[in-house]
Amino acid sequence: MNRTQTTCDRSTGVAEKTTRPHTAAEARDTAREFLSDLAPAPTQETTENVVLVVSELVTNALRHAGGITKLGLTANPHTVEITVQDPSPSRPRPRHPDITGYEGGYGLTLVNFLARFVTVTASPEGGKKICAAVSL
Repeated sequence: MNRTQTTCDRSTGVAEKTTRPHTAAEARDTAREFLSDLAPAPTQETTENVVLVVSELVTNALRHAGGITKLGLTANPHTVEITVQDPSPSRPRPRHPDITGYEGGYGLTLVNFLARFVTVTASPEGGKKICAAVSL
């Protein structure tokens, strides 16, 4: 079951949402919904960038790290932070992109290009947390 929790602190301008999507499509929908509730709403380009980062991080967790334990979205006045937790302690590593389009390999390159920063840390619950911040 997908559990979602959303909070918003109007005094600090911080909005947060946590969930556990089962698919990348579900994660993209969650990100779009979260962004549409922000005031002021992000630009279409920013929305697309955040959704792409969410999609790539979630897809990588599903394909290479044994699933997703949590997706977190945090918006403050300057950035949207995307955090994906998975059960694998292994750090993600860039792969050579497959120009035929069948094997991928573009995900981390795209995330690093679109994000202001990307961090990988051990999760207290086990596994790791990958956090990427996209400018608003």
